[in-house]
Amino acid sequence: MNALLSAAFVICWSSGFIGAKLGAGSASAVTLLMWRFLPLALVLLAVALARASWRGLAPRDVARQVVIGALSQSGYLLTVYGAIQLGVSSGTTALIDGVQPLVAGALAGPLLHQYVTRRQWLGLGLGVAGVAVVTSADAASGGHAAWWAYAVPFLGMLSLVAATFLEGRSRTKVAPEAALTTHCLTSAVVFTALAVGSGAAVPPAEPAFWIATAWLVVLATFGGYGLYWIILSRSGVTQVNTLMFLMAPVTAVWGALMFGEPFGVRTALGLAVALAAVLVVRGGTDSGDRPAERVPEDPAKAVTGARR
Repeated sequence: MNALLSAAFVICWSSGFIGAKLGAGSASAVTLLMWRFLPLALVLLAVALARASWRGLAPRDVARQVVIGALSQSGYLLTVYGAIQLGVSSGTTALIDGVQPLVAGALAGPLLHQYVTRRQWLGLGLGVAGVAVVTSADAASGGHAAWWAYAVPFLGMLSLVAATFLEGRSRTKVAPEAALTTHCLTSAVVFTALAVGSGAAVPPAEPAFWIATAWLVVLATFGGYGLYWIILSRSGVTQVNTLMFLMAPVTAVWGALMFGEPFGVRTALGLAVALAAVLVVRGGTDSGDRPAERVPEDPAKAVTGARR
């Protein structure tokens, strides 16, 4: 089951880059992001209200999920799209995002008591090498962006890492349905405000825009984003973040199949190295990298405490 979830997560998360490219020619980033989240948030809200998804959650628990959504969805997506619009190449952006597992692994011990073994550090290093191989050519011929623009995707990477650790330190287990609805509502508010404020709220009539929007909602949001938190709860920070090493190579495969983009020996080699990194890290699981024990809000419920 873990292997199937991991494969589905990698395919769905990497599909977000393809969906962004599908809609890039018909609208700005904030327009695409607004219409990706606004209708979805309204539907999820209606379902959540009907099912009383937030029942039993304290206001501070909901507020925490709002912050997590703002970091992991709004902040991450806005910085990735923004960096590309500022002239940073997609390969360089992916390379910067590829540092995320190393940052998460370094912080997992002191923050979540999920320590990284030597074997896992080896796998993390291999993962960075694989990402670097795939994106080296693109990074070398990247866009003519201002020097400060390269800090934008780095901020997005830190935003997602911060959301991961904020969720990991929560003492209350929030149902995936309630968390996803809260995150999407938060993103809908953020992106709608940005689109209206910049005069980019009106969607284009081109079918390509709506195809890209549907693609992003089904595959990237429900598939990629939803599976991210499910795998995080099952396997821990190091395991789920290691899968991020596969995003750049798998996205290259998507691009080759859908847009005829080059897929040469260097890309194939990087994909093989990234796959080896994931196998090394996931094969090194021990008690040091299992998810930390959550402390129930009510001490009387300690006997039935859930493990994240």
